[in-house]
Amino acid sequence: MHLRKRVLVTGGAGFLGSHLCERLLAKGYEVLCVDNFFTSSRSNIEHLLPNPRFEIIRHDITFPLYLEVDEIYNLACPASPIHYQFDPVQTTKTCIHGAINMLGLAKRVKAKIFQASTSEVYGDPTIHPQTEDYWGHVNPIGLRSCYDEGKRCAESLFFSYQRQHGLDIRVGRLFNTYGPRMHPNDGRVVSNFIMQALQNRPITIYGDGSQTRSFCYVDDLIKLMVLFMEDESGFCGPLNMGNPREFTILDLAQQVVKMTESSSEISFKQLPTDDPKQRKPDIAIARERYGWEPQFRLHEGLAQTISYFRKLLENDDYQ
Repeated sequence: MHLRKRVLVTGGAGFLGSHLCERLLAKGYEVLCVDNFFTSSRSNIEHLLPNPRFEIIRHDITFPLYLEVDEIYNLACPASPIHYQFDPVQTTKTCIHGAINMLGLAKRVKAKIFQASTSEVYGDPTIHPQTEDYWGHVNPIGLRSCYDEGKRCAESLFFSYQRQHGLDIRVGRLFNTYGPRMHPNDGRVVSNFIMQALQNRPITIYGDGSQTRSFCYVDDLIKLMVLFMEDESGFCGPLNMGNPREFTILDLAQQVVKMTESSSEISFKQLPTDDPKQRKPDIAIARERYGWEPQFRLHEGLAQTISYFRKLLENDDYQ
């Protein structure tokens, strides 16, 4: 019998997954990182390779996986519009077939399993801020639907497995998260603005910049993710996971320009289809159950993220 907890992290070489692997190793667990490296990078987890409790498996979770593990964090899926719209059919398969395969594995080995869902299940919300009991306002046939509806279906599968098979599940709805190891060309607003500012290129804002987002630094989010997974009270979510402090996109752009001392000018372009006007989590449940509050202010997290991207550019390691 193994003495340490064995934890599987799908998408473990990605932005969030690599930080999660670090946190789990620090807790003394054995960590199996599974990734197909479609949008992730081996460089994100290279520093973990010397650790004898860390292992990488190249695998696409749309195909079954047979392992012996105690816990599963299912993070595998492209998370930026550029990446998930590149191959929308594969994105939907990753959300749904991937969930089925990971749930099947959890059922076979009686493992606890976490599903990284998303605030995108709320679509372009008609209530603000968004609470976990809100059913959402999603276009089921729009350009974003491969991801939005894929994640909604995955949530349905998780709760069905819980009701039908008694599976120990956790469903977290992740809001906008940023930090080191974001993909520099993923099209998300924080990475876009920082890369453009560092290269003194025009800062691209879609729409008039009045739309709002709430940005959570990666360390804060990973802390909540682990707290949620360790909860033995029977609470399985869904749980909003994000920072409730709201900023306009224009505010973010101006702050990035100032912090990078960039000469970039702001360029306004047409707002993409189905892009939500507001996005802000109600985190009352996370506060009450775990005493969790985001600790990093936006300027603190941006400073760390800017430093990371600056090094990428200096090393010409961002393609």
